[in-house]
Amino acid sequence: LQLDALRAAGVEQIYEEKASGASVERRYVLKKVLAEIQPGQTLVVYKIDRIARSLPDLLKILSQLADKGATIKSLTEPLDTTSSMGMFVIQILGAVAELERAIIRERSIAGQIAARARGAVPGRRRVLSPDEEAALFADYANGLYTFSTLGQKYGVSSSAAKRSVYRLTRGQDYISRNKV
Repeated sequence: LQLDALRAAGVEQIYEEKASGASVERRYVLKKVLAEIQPGQTLVVYKIDRIARSLPDLLKILSQLADKGATIKSLTEPLDTTSSMGMFVIQILGAVAELERAIIRERSIAGQIAARARGAVPGRRRVLSPDEEAALFADYANGLYTFSTLGQKYGVSSSAAKRSVYRLTRGQDYISRNKV
């Protein structure tokens, strides 16, 4: 939908980023766009929350664009960074996007707490039995296999193989904290 809308609007160069909008620092494509944008160019986005999910990040991006002499346009929202009223509207929309993200997070956490209270175990079901995990770990410890080849050998993804090894070497707390 977003790509179709950008093409229909005549956007000449489209950049796609798979990373979350949560942090500008981890969004390498956005960093590249902001570094390459030229004076007089317009950064076109489908929706303002596609570029930033927090008001501080949005303001930082807007500042970088202004410093470069560039503007931003949203295809789904009436935004105009050339006027003070337009900047105000963008800041309000940025704050709303941040609030929406916080509400979704709160609901998700409340749902997890309620599920635990009902006895549910959060997270994915393990694809390997404890015996299979022990065998996988023994193969890993021999140093002859990568996570990818372990995954192939045991019929699981390389991520599942990595989680199995990390669970045994670093404990369940590591998995929960780092979501490997």
